[in-house]
Amino acid sequence: MYRHLLVPLDSGDLAFEVVGRALALARPLGARVTFFHALQDPECVVVEPFELLHLGSPELRDTRRTGRTRELLAKAEAGARALGVPCDARWSRGQPLAAATVAAARALGCDVIFMGSPAHGGVGSATLSVLASAGVPVLVAPTMPPAPEERAVGVLRDEHRAIAAVIHACTSLLAAARESGGAADPAVLRAALAALRGKPLGQHHQREERHLFARLRARSPGLAAEFDELERQHARDDALLDELSARLAVLEDAAGVPARIAATRALEQAMARFAELHWEHMGREEAVVLPAARLLLQPEDWAALNAVFAHAPAGPSEAHLEFQQLLARIG
Repeated sequence: MYRHLLVPLDSGDLAFEVVGRALALARPLGARVTFFHALQDPECVVVEPFELLHLGSPELRDTRRTGRTRELLAKAEAGARALGVPCDARWSRGQPLAAATVAAARALGCDVIFMGSPAHGGVGSATLSVLASAGVPVLVAPTMPPAPEERAVGVLRDEHRAIAAVIHACTSLLAAARESGGAADPAVLRAALAALRGKPLGQHHQREERHLFARLRARSPGLAAEFDELERQHARDDALLDELSARLAVLEDAAGVPARIAATRALEQAMARFAELHWEHMGREEAVVLPAARLLLQPEDWAALNAVFAHAPAGPSEAHLEFQQLLARIG
């Protein structure tokens, strides 16, 4: 049977569905998984020769251009580790998606390619190209958006996207400052931290622990260790936010250009640690918790969860609105 799956991931909202389904296949088979992302050059420049890169490669440090790639692959790896599935993560740049996927499968000796396809029907042109040229079996699994009775899943995914957007904006701003040799604008970063401490992050953690995790603990005691780890990560997240606030205060109080530049670099390093924690955390939730919820929770559980998530405050906080306005100035 299959021993090594290549799982290409795009930047769409349903990438986590592909990860969950691939791990559900690989785990009982004892197979290993390599997650793969083909980073498309915005100028459509083909980079030759084809090269497979690792998450630790220097090219991935350019967070303004590769931040989404790191997010996708780090989250997928975290989900696999949580389930005990051996995994690796690779990426390439400057090659068409289908050609890059086939080249990666051949270079890595994969015996099957596992791809997602929209549940509303049809197979994309890239998937058809892979099917025609792969030379190994290609499994195409439909990716399913949350069912109407699972509205809470959609809310959680929306919150993940909102948190990720703030993280990407901050890392991009700090990387741009480093590349220019200057200091970052602390006003934008202060608004970003206020937004994270407000609605997106604090409320998100509370509802997960008090409602989603609690109900899944009751339905599946075997997942208790996973929930314990996720709650430890929530506490670690609070500590990293405190560190970011402290380092931002140093930047705000810095006198002179050298001091402001040094404070910006220290803040960028702290933001990188914050981002990595979140990719790990979201990866575990999207590959383990949400699939378990859809499998184990009963109608009465969904009714209660939907009621809780439906009572979220309408509209973004004042701090979040300020942050969006400031981002527009630097976009």
